Amino acid sequence: MSEPYTPPAVWTWNSANGGRFAHINRPTAGPTHDKVLPVGRHPLQLYSLATPNGVKVTVMLEELLALGHAGAEYDAWLIPITEGAQFGSGFVAVNPNSKIPALMDHSGAAPVRVFESGAILLYLAEKFGALLPAGGAARAECLSWLFWQMGSAPYLGGGFGHFYAYAPSKIEYAIDRFAMEAKRQLDVLNRRLAESRYLAGDGYSIADIAVWPWYGALAKGQLYEAGEFLQVQDYTHVQRWADEIAQRPAAKRGRMVNRTWGPPETQLHERHEASDFETRTQDKLAPPAA
Repeated sequence: MSEPYTPPAVWTWNSANGGRFAHINRPTAGPTHDKVLPVGRHPLQLYSLATPNGVKVTVMLEELLALGHAGAEYDAWLIPITEGAQFGSGFVAVNPNSKIPALMDHSGAAPVRVFESGAILLYLAEKFGALLPAGGAARAECLSWLFWQMGSAPYLGGGFGHFYAYAPSKIEYAIDRFAMEAKRQLDVLNRRLAESRYLAGDGYSIADIAVWPWYGALAKGQLYEAGEFLQVQDYTHVQRWADEIAQRPAAKRGRMVNRTWGPPETQLHERHEASDFETRTQDKLAPPAA
């Protein structure tokens, strides 16, 4: 049994003590290298990766396009975070917090940067007048669940996911602490979805778009390989909701964008035109040339 850890009076950074992500984690902000971001032909330029936070935005954009909002056409550029691309000078200029996703809107007289996934969803919903109730109790409910996700997911990802799947050693106290919280959060969702088709009510909204990539994936055993450990099948109303959203064509497309893992037909490393989905899928499924 290892000796108990006693924190020193002053913390100092041990760069070798960061586990799987030690090579990109550091206690300071700002760029580590010069790198200009590419810019495509559409007003909306997304710089991202298909983690749950990235999927929120690509699903949102695909849903907007499905609703007929042509101004939501976008270029999605891949930011490989395990390689430290989020610390390039161009990316840091868009998001000083060096986290994906980050969005630049060039549709106005001056470019607008938007960072943090929840802020991007809200910005796009207000810009296009879609997927967000106009006012009253419905809007308040939608925003409440949107910000519930912002506050809850760090306990799921940085808490449970880190200590269960990524930490260099298994710490019983940490795993128990955050497994309890992950299951409590699933229960919160399950109780809400027992009384409501979607999180904000009868209508699909940015609340669902924010929560689904995290908790929908968790409920279907697609996150941290923790389905059995957390007994996710017990949350039947979350299961119903997760399955319903997964069948939406825009959600299927959004999940593919900036994805670099999994079966080839589920990946679209970059997205610049709607036709990229069909072309890329055909390319990946085609037999090799003789």
